[in-house]
Amino acid sequence: MVITVILIPIIAGILVPALPFRKRWLKEVFLETAVVVNSILVWYLLLHHSDSTFLLAHFTGNLNISFHVDGMSMVFAGLVSFLWPFATLYAFEYMTKENHENVFFLFYTLTYGVTLGIAFAANLLTMYFFYELLTLVTVPLVMHTLTREAVLASRKYFYYSLGGAAFAFIGLIMIIVYGSTTAFIPGGVLDVDKIGEQTNILLLVYVMAFMGFGVKAAVCPFNSWLPQAGVAPTPVTALLHAVAVVKSGAFAIIRLTYYSFGADFLRGTWAQTVVMGIVMFTTVYGCSRAVKETHIKRRLAYSTISNLSYILFGVTIMTPLGLVGALSHLVFHAFMKISSFFCAGAVMHQTRRHYVHELNGLGYKMPCVFGIFTVSSLALMGVPGLAGFISKWNLATAAAASGTPLAWGGIACLLVSALLTAIYMLGMVVRAFFPGKDFDYDTVADAEDPGWKMLLPLFVFTVFIVLFGLRSQPLVNFFYDVAGGIL
Repeated sequence: MVITVILIPIIAGILVPALPFRKRWLKEVFLETAVVVNSILVWYLLLHHSDSTFLLAHFTGNLNISFHVDGMSMVFAGLVSFLWPFATLYAFEYMTKENHENVFFLFYTLTYGVTLGIAFAANLLTMYFFYELLTLVTVPLVMHTLTREAVLASRKYFYYSLGGAAFAFIGLIMIIVYGSTTAFIPGGVLDVDKIGEQTNILLLVYVMAFMGFGVKAAVCPFNSWLPQAGVAPTPVTALLHAVAVVKSGAFAIIRLTYYSFGADFLRGTWAQTVVMGIVMFTTVYGCSRAVKETHIKRRLAYSTISNLSYILFGVTIMTPLGLVGALSHLVFHAFMKISSFFCAGAVMHQTRRHYVHELNGLGYKMPCVFGIFTVSSLALMGVPGLAGFISKWNLATAAAASGTPLAWGGIACLLVSALLTAIYMLGMVVRAFFPGKDFDYDTVADAEDPGWKMLLPLFVFTVFIVLFGLRSQPLVNFFYDVAGGIL
């Protein structure tokens, strides 16, 4: 069934421009049905999976394309398959004012299948193959509007991703040479007898591969592609920033660290210090740039850069508790960020306003959108009772338990980031609801909340942001099982 859930979105996407849909609603029904059915099949697979591995193609030795369901793939595939039907529904209404719909939904749906390929990859070679394929199917989405800015943004995204893949490929080669297998095994696969005196070389390669996969996770200094990609339609930028691309980068680094090289091999080394220092810097850099940014989507993009490094900070702690914190923020941030991006997209779709200073007074004309945006803003800040608080608490707890001075520095970075997040997120909320007593409300008379196709996903995401904040323990316990190698 694994190969089935990967192929259904790919086939459905290819059929979009091929089938002669006489009415637009027929295309919407076809796509939503394909995506929903596939998500149901994914969840059935996750709840009834076996320990077997599906071999698709064998090359030589232990090099093969194969798929397997373990705890990590359950987290990522479960997240992707839950969010994608709602993202597709949102895209239907948003794309009514955009061109080239068939091409858009072709690549948008293809991306779903490719992302599941990354989630279900049984080994590093398979994950690398789909990771590269993800770049190829998302470049046309970034380029969708075909404006000069979109073309330049897609080029930068492609070049950065290609360069990152080259560094990641070196890590793959080293695992092939010095590992007992390329399969993902908790604790890593490095063969002590093969390593000999090559420890420092392997550590250097780990840092290179970390940065290579880190391109999609927007690690400094390879993150400038992400704000530029905001020229794409909002369903694409939400896809890039919350679900598929950036989370695939974080997911790949988790696999590399805990399932290929092994946390025990890396912990306490100079390599751990280097990568932790980089993600700490990225955390503060991203939110600092967000404070200065005046374009709404680019401000949220810098916020994403900062929050992705929260996840990677948990990874670089290199303990089970660190992995729990990383998984918590990987999931919870997806809901918070896709909600905030969809709210921004709703504003742009309804009003054609793109800058922070243009939000004045819109809170009264679009109460649903800005009410939901307020909740996601508070959650990103880490307010207790919402999802962001839980993941940040887990990260801080893991850092404190690790006992290393650098990890304590990471806690300070989280606190600074929380303060700056309050400034750049609540600044937009205040403008929307409190524009000033001299504000002329006639300037926003044409604004109103969007239709149900855009609002329904937003309400669902908000419910889960609150639910995770109040009742997260069952899910966090699942993360503990994954981090402990039980799943």
